Amino acid sequence: FDYLMQAEAGYFSLTGEPSGPPTRFGLSVVDQMTGLGLAYAVLAGITGARATGQGRDIDVSLFDMALCNLSYPALWYLNEGHETKREQRSGHPALTPCALYTTSDGWIYIMCNKEKFWPILCGVLGRDDWANDSRFANFEGRLEHRALIQDMLDGELSKKSTDEWLEIFAGEVPAAPINDIQSALENPFVKDEGRVQSLELEGYGTYQTLDAPIKCDEPTPANPAPKLGQNTEELLEELGYDAVRLAALRAAKAI
Repeated sequence: FDYLMQAEAGYFSLTGEPSGPPTRFGLSVVDQMTGLGLAYAVLAGITGARATGQGRDIDVSLFDMALCNLSYPALWYLNEGHETKREQRSGHPALTPCALYTTSDGWIYIMCNKEKFWPILCGVLGRDDWANDSRFANFEGRLEHRALIQDMLDGELSKKSTDEWLEIFAGEVPAAPINDIQSALENPFVKDEGRVQSLELEGYGTYQTLDAPIKCDEPTPANPAPKLGQNTEELLEELGYDAVRLAALRAAKAI
């Protein structure tokens, strides 16, 4: 039901190009965030119970999480009546430059999310005149001239490839390539950081999956999840079920 929650919570009005149809977010982010939220809530409940000796009911719904994820666009509307709309080229609603720009062989995403990055970007591009232009002196001015800045940056960035610009910007201007799933997973950084993990699954063989995003001082255990019902009888035996009762449950196809 993830996509339904996205639709009802307003995500379709924030994703995609302004001229396009209502568009869903590309991943099942509501499902995943709700699972994480529930895990955090359970841990908080356990911690609270240990401290106070009192338990509590916990409820985390898909819609509530979807609505909570609206974050600052929700606060802008609730407090200022400002309704966030889709911006061209996946642009940020309040920052410029912060969008897709064309290079000689594709696209690059630049995110000047602090004032200091605009003059740095201008200097790297050899356009100090832009940094000194009063129209672009702050976030508000640049936002007012978003379309002009897009044309200016397209003109300069089209002179080199995405990889060339990433090398030039490294450590100075926040920028990223536009990867597809294949190029994202085959990024050497992903391999070097051990973000892909191999498991051995009975009846399947070697199975690759993404490692947990939380890093600890020990490697993540490479243990596959148990098969459905794999530990059922073991758990029932711990609860006092004898062989006769287990056989009856098996015969009834309850386990």
